[in-house]
Amino acid sequence: MTHTPTRALQYSDVHVGTELPLLRLRPVNRTMLALYAGASGDHNQIHIDIDFARKARVPDVFAHGMLSAAYLGRLLTSWVPQTQIRSFSMRFVGITQIGHIPHLTGRVTEKFEADGEQRVRLQIQCANQYGEPKVVGEAVVALA
Repeated sequence: MTHTPTRALQYSDVHVGTELPLLRLRPVNRTMLALYAGASGDHNQIHIDIDFARKARVPDVFAHGMLSAAYLGRLLTSWVPQTQIRSFSMRFVGITQIGHIPHLTGRVTEKFEADGEQRVRLQIQCANQYGEPKVVGEAVVALA
């Protein structure tokens, strides 16, 4: 379930350095990966077949990168409505293993105006419970 802010976040409410509320999710498990594979259509065996993973010389299946990317989208939409997101980019920097607990964080790095809107630039990250980054990115959102 996504949290919808009770009051629209205002440009004056945030400053460079403002942190988004931590979003900590359930540990990654095999059921979650199977459900994501079905929902996304990404049935790459490295994510769902332990025998295949071991033949590929990895100890176990691991999460789809786009699952972690979706978690970053969820972080953003728990902060502002989707209609306020102006850009969202990321890069994959690590592998999310079974049992890892996704910790999604973000921080305002810039406030500016563009196209008649007040906007903020965010650095965002999906890391595991040990603080090891798995996906890092940037987003720009419009604020009233």
